[in-house]
Amino acid sequence: MSETTAKTEQPPRARRDAGSTGLGAEFEQVYRAHVQQVTAYFARRTADPQTVGDLTAETFVQAITSFATFDPARGSPRGWLFGIARRVFAQYCERVSRGRDVTVRLAGRRELDVDEAAELVVRIDAERRGKALFDGMAALTAADREAVELVDIAGLERAEAAAALGISSGALRIRLFRARAKLRKIVGENNG
Repeated sequence: MSETTAKTEQPPRARRDAGSTGLGAEFEQVYRAHVQQVTAYFARRTADPQTVGDLTAETFVQAITSFATFDPARGSPRGWLFGIARRVFAQYCERVSRGRDVTVRLAGRRELDVDEAAELVVRIDAERRGKALFDGMAALTAADREAVELVDIAGLERAEAAAALGISSGALRIRLFRARAKLRKIVGENNG
């Protein structure tokens, strides 16, 4: 599903008293509506299909275990999922940089079959332009970079991005203004 199509979808209604079948159906709806966007988020960060698949799966495992506490009144499912994805990626980066649990992770991970790997390679290739922009954003601060990526690349609404980042809408607006001005200057210098 494209990112622009997902913007028009309404979040599932909060039927927390409907029993586990109702929650399962709600989560399935959220999963189907946003799995491609979450996969694209990770594909912009790594070119390894196995890692993209693992991080996407880990995001949805964390999401399903906490879905009963998700409150649609506090934000959209997409913003909530991107908040989880950010934490999953930060944890992954920390593990890699420290070199911890390498043996355990390799021994415990299921290798992708040829079709799964090919599908993720196609996704990574599709995100190559987004990755080029993401790489060009290296001159921005981490906070500015995340704001631009969530709003301009991933297509989150500003309120969703602010919730995912844990900041106010006003703070997000300032970050976006500052980051976009820097990017315009960088692009202008590189094209001139």
